[in-house]
Amino acid sequence: MDLNNKNLVEIITKVVIQKLQEEEKEVLIPIGISNRHLHICEEDLHILFGKGYKLTKFKDLKQPNQFAANECVTIKGPKGEFQKVRILGPLRNETQVEISLSDGFKLGVNPPIKESGKLEESKGIELIGPKGKVVKEKGVIAALRHIHMSTITANKLNLSDKDFVDVEISGIRKAILGNVLVRVDESFELEMHLDMDEANSCCIKNNDLVKIVENR
Repeated sequence: MDLNNKNLVEIITKVVIQKLQEEEKEVLIPIGISNRHLHICEEDLHILFGKGYKLTKFKDLKQPNQFAANECVTIKGPKGEFQKVRILGPLRNETQVEISLSDGFKLGVNPPIKESGKLEESKGIELIGPKGKVVKEKGVIAALRHIHMSTITANKLNLSDKDFVDVEISGIRKAILGNVLVRVDESFELEMHLDMDEANSCCIKNNDLVKIVENR
């Protein structure tokens, strides 16, 4: 699918979600599936790609000001490696590598399940770029499943930032996913993020719709 068609699908999905919410008086949340990727700090970027290097945009992501970069690196653990792991921008204060638990088996790394940015007691990894290598003592996590939502949507659902909810997934592998972190900001687009393991276990794909069934 080319980018123009993909953008059209996203626009149509957004309109459908809004219409369903108006008719059914409930909030339906589109899924976004995350493959392995990394966020990078400026210092590590310059080591891997050269002094003064800047990320170049491949495509915008759904969340405002977030983008997939053209730049990719190799991540290497004690038992194996993955090549062409994409960097997501913009730059961050600390480098963070997000993998699935299955990825960890191949790498020989046991990533803790953590909220993005919470890197205490996370695992180390080697990053290899076209101009150099970086050995990180921490930064590897399996991302805690979470929902991005605007302040307006959060108020409608009586939710606050850092709340946890249960989410129902329908279909042939119908499931209830618990311990879903809620992230609230006035700029956020409504979207639930799962990693590849979670999505495959429930036979779910990008832009499928789920709903919150319990607030805690």
